[in-house]
Amino acid sequence: MLIRRPVEEVFEAFVNPEVTTKFWFTKSSGRLETEKLVTWDWEMYGVSDQVYVEDLQLNKRILIKSSDSTKTEWVFDSRTNKETFVTIVNSGFKGNEDDIVNQAVDSMGGYTMVLCALKALLEHNVILNAVFDKAPDAHTK
Repeated sequence: MLIRRPVEEVFEAFVNPEVTTKFWFTKSSGRLETEKLVTWDWEMYGVSDQVYVEDLQLNKRILIKSSDSTKTEWVFDSRTNKETFVTIVNSGFKGNEDDIVNQAVDSMGGYTMVLCALKALLEHNVILNAVFDKAPDAHTK
């Protein structure tokens, strides 16, 4: 996804929970840093995940390992001083072929929604609440 903002700003949006909580999860135990374990919460759904930051290269790459042992890699490609192309690869799914395909499709849809929400926030200063509104009947009371 192309985000029309400088790479420094796009990268910071993923490592800084003060920004990330505006478009993805609702709470975090801290900034992403190499070899750090961080907890992300989606309070409206009553779920959380612990992620381990395996690698972080400033304004270039983030690699995390989730509690389910899948890995997610973000690559930030600065196209111009005002444009960044973000690529996300989620891997390590387990199960039979159908399970793996379903997990991959679900992951692709989720990360597409996250990138669209980020694009709206950084380019237009709009908070979409896309993750919050994806499944309103699943919100915890």
